[in-house]
Amino acid sequence: MASLLSVSSLVLVCLTTMLIAFHGLRLSRTTSDFYVASRTVRPWWNASAIGGEYLSAASFLGVAGLIVLSGQSGLWFPIGYTAGYLMLLLFVAAPLRRSRAYTIPDFAQIRFEGSPMLRKLTTYLVVVICWLYIVPQMHGAALTLSIATGFPSWVGPVIVAAVVCVTVLSGGMRSVTFVQAFQYWFKLAALVIPTIFLLGRAIPEHSSSGHAQALYAQLESANAMNLYETVSIILALLFGTLGLPHVLVRFYTNPTGQAARTTTVIVLCLLSAFYLLPTTLGVLGLLYTPELGATNETDATILLLPSRLFEGFLGDALTAIVVGGAFAAFLSTTSGLVVSLAGALSQEFFSGTVRGFRISTVLATALPVLIAVVTNSLALAGAIGNVFAFTASTICPLLLLGIWWRSLTARGAIAGLLAGGISCGLSLMIGTFLPQEDEIWIHLLRQPAAWSVPLAFLVMIFVSRSTKRSVPANVERVMALLHVPDWRAKF
Repeated sequence: MASLLSVSSLVLVCLTTMLIAFHGLRLSRTTSDFYVASRTVRPWWNASAIGGEYLSAASFLGVAGLIVLSGQSGLWFPIGYTAGYLMLLLFVAAPLRRSRAYTIPDFAQIRFEGSPMLRKLTTYLVVVICWLYIVPQMHGAALTLSIATGFPSWVGPVIVAAVVCVTVLSGGMRSVTFVQAFQYWFKLAALVIPTIFLLGRAIPEHSSSGHAQALYAQLESANAMNLYETVSIILALLFGTLGLPHVLVRFYTNPTGQAARTTTVIVLCLLSAFYLLPTTLGVLGLLYTPELGATNETDATILLLPSRLFEGFLGDALTAIVVGGAFAAFLSTTSGLVVSLAGALSQEFFSGTVRGFRISTVLATALPVLIAVVTNSLALAGAIGNVFAFTASTICPLLLLGIWWRSLTARGAIAGLLAGGISCGLSLMIGTFLPQEDEIWIHLLRQPAAWSVPLAFLVMIFVSRSTKRSVPANVERVMALLHVPDWRAKF
């Protein structure tokens, strides 16, 4: 019964996603529809869509698992995920929308006119970041399906890839916007309903002061991060949000810069409401699934909680709801990543045509599926945290300095991207093979954001200062375009 309900929930989510995508197909007729939904997405719709794609496997499953594994230190992840949007609101949202770009490489070309090398480097970084982000979604799908139904682990990634391809090929950004907006509210409901039932059972059982003190002791005694790790994670999450291609591309779909700011404010509210739920479920996981922390399988916390508290049909039904919400998370995030990746590939290699966009969609989906099938799942929130560290060390400095510092040169930008990307990427790769020991050099390699992000900024500034004469000739016009509302300059 449990697997039947879970499979039914999965099928319902996938069919609904494709039906909504086909609705978007009827409205997608131009190239602009496919890339940026013709820049007509209103703030409420766009905020819901951003919430849908941003709340990935790391948010839906990983946050609760981190609380079980790391106790109160795990709370920094939902805080950082949400606070990153405040950085977007303050520094990036409106200028990025006014840039009139379709993709991040387009922004690099507009800001640094005449630097094809910088555009190519930015394209390659977008490809790497998107693929790194997609693979954990596939791992989450494998984990969810294998726990809920007993299917082989490769089935989950294949289902996600197939549905995402149908969604993106149907109508590009127009279809994805409708799908992601629906999936945010579905994911929210998929956590609200089980949380209400679980709290209704748990509160009477653990309402005494003795139980509360024991729970607090568990939160404190879990494998807490040290000060350096905490600072590095916070820095990665705050600045990494500014460099996520699938998040940034959504701001190109707003009608105006002011609409982009309004969208970001709404997103902050939606994320704050959502993260209360996995945080609550993580605390319940400490009470009812503490053994997962010892086996490092904490990503399964939310999937296992309903059956630990309820037997029979109710437990099976709540598990099925969670499975549906989890697949909505995988589908919505992967859709956004594939749209962003396909846009960058199509603009760079296929002249930006609709046909090129569709070819790029297939290419963008194929490799992550293969990697997910042949690799083992890492801790979801930790894997996504590594991607945030990489984006904070590459795309984020390019955007912040490119938007706010007129003296940034193409050579400075290239040097900073290479310094941040190589240093952070090598550290993360080496760190995966190091033992779990409390040595400062191990922490520096496992969590490099605390030093790789400042390094990228410093290299960009130093090299730009050394190449002052190569500041783009059109910098004044570009700065006016980015910062003056309704600027009508034409390029």
